[in-house]
Formats: sequence, structure tokens, C-alpha cells
Amino acid sequence: VQLVESGGGLVQAGGSLRLSCANANSGFTLEDYAIGWFRQAPGKEREGISCLTSKDDNAYYGDSVKGRFTISRDNAKNTVYLQMNSLVREDTAVYYCAAKAGIFIDTAEAMCNADQVAPMGYWGQGTQVTVSS
Repeated sequence: VQLVESGGGLVQAGGSLRLSCANANSGFTLEDYAIGWFRQAPGKEREGISCLTSKDDNAYYGDSVKGRFTISRDNAKNTVYLQMNSLVREDTAVYYCAAKAGIFIDTAEAMCNADQVAPMGYWGQGTQVTVSS
């Protein structure tokens, strides 16, 4: 699995962005993986904000993004998305996607614990999101 994020950038407060996370290794499909989006702001710990199990049931959203962000996946494109609406300055961070084989993750909330991703999990390189007021 090789995860590549895209879609980050500079946006005004109140605006929207859609992040993508593509699996560049065609030998593996994300369909069998729990997936998640994390973010890390300067001086802060990495925070799990939205995750899905491999069964795509009961997505988990952190309190800071609930009602504004939506996670989804397109198995045909081997890609995971994070739709971010009503962005605020506090959303400024580097955003990372992660994947871990579904047999190792029971709940979406567990996937959103960064300590649960490793070992045996995969991380993308990150994409910067900056929200200006």
C-alpha cells in the first residue's frame, strides 16, 4: 500500500476543500482496509478526525469536525476522500491519510487512534491545509 494525499491548499474561513488519498500500489485494494484521516497542527499531537472500518459502517468523526467533514471511499478508484466544509482557522494543519488491514481494526473509533495504526499500518506523506480568516 502506498498512500498519496492531494487536494490541500489555502482557503478562506467558511470555504470548502476535498482531500483525496489514492493508493498508488495497484497490487492492493483499499476495499479490505480500515481507513482514516488524521491531522497535525504545529506543536500539537496527531489527531484522528474521521475513520471508517473495512465494512464502511458507522463512520467515526472527532468532535472538532462532526457535522462539517465527511469521509468516503471509491473502491473502483482505490481512493479515499475527505470533504471539508465550513472550514475555520483551527482546521489549519497537515492532513494525513492512513490505512490498516481490516482484520486488525474492529471499530472506526479505534482506527482514529494513531497508536492503533502502527504497526502494520500505512501513512501518506501529508498535505497542508491552511485556513485564513
